[in-house]
Amino acid sequence: MKLGIFAKTFEGETPDAVLGAARAAGYEAVQYNMACSGLGPLPTHVPDDAAEAIARAADAAGIEIAAVSATYNITHPDEAKRAEGRQAFEAIAAAAPRMGTRLVTVCSGSRDPDDQWRFHPDNDTPAAWDEMVAEFRRIVPVAERHGVRIGVEPELANVVNGAARARALLDLFPGGPIRIVLDPANLFEHGQTEDVRVAITEAIRLLGPDIALAHAKDRRTDGSFATAGQGAVDWPHYVGALRDAGFDGALVTHGLAAGEAEGVARFLRGIVGDRTSAAN
Repeated sequence: MKLGIFAKTFEGETPDAVLGAARAAGYEAVQYNMACSGLGPLPTHVPDDAAEAIARAADAAGIEIAAVSATYNITHPDEAKRAEGRQAFEAIAAAAPRMGTRLVTVCSGSRDPDDQWRFHPDNDTPAAWDEMVAEFRRIVPVAERHGVRIGVEPELANVVNGAARARALLDLFPGGPIRIVLDPANLFEHGQTEDVRVAITEAIRLLGPDIALAHAKDRRTDGSFATAGQGAVDWPHYVGALRDAGFDGALVTHGLAAGEAEGVARFLRGIVGDRTSAAN
């Protein structure tokens, strides 16, 4: 299991600067964001030389591009906004293999028109679910055409608000390119460590074979987010459950400042390393 981090944790608008900083902080992989190439997070065109520059910088830094973000509000109430996001998704999906990755991440969206990460009461309606599924039906052929997978993260504030809904989405596209990005901090809002263990165990039971990327964010018992190791997540349990399910991809942390990156890498390395030693 490789340790990864959001590339946009680090300042810079060139892949060399950002990927070099990630490697120096102790990471072996990143989830890339096109803003790190000076193109903004959702460009509608990715030049070949920009994609190839990412691959070259990754090779030079000795770092893997585990995924690239094309996160737009798939369930935005305005169809024109969804169409803009879809155009960016296609541009990024087309360029992703040249960057060195075949996983393009999205979110299932929110009916909130201003913030795709903010809960809206309409998210739980059949109409929102149907709109989201219709949008996936538009982008799944795009992903298949370019040979990439779509990473979707269960997120409490989104339409796919947990593992059960994520499983339902996967089951609508059997054999398709949709995969899961799993973040333990997005499986609960409040709860003690034992409750969190139960939520993680159930999510991995439902989704295990389809998890393509694991996130490493934490959450305190009061519901506020925290860096890994500072909240209610039992990290040895989470990493162990992922491994038991056959996951051996990148464990990508985010929601931290660049100055915290080295410390979080040391913490996660202790967990992943300890598990590796135990397995051997």
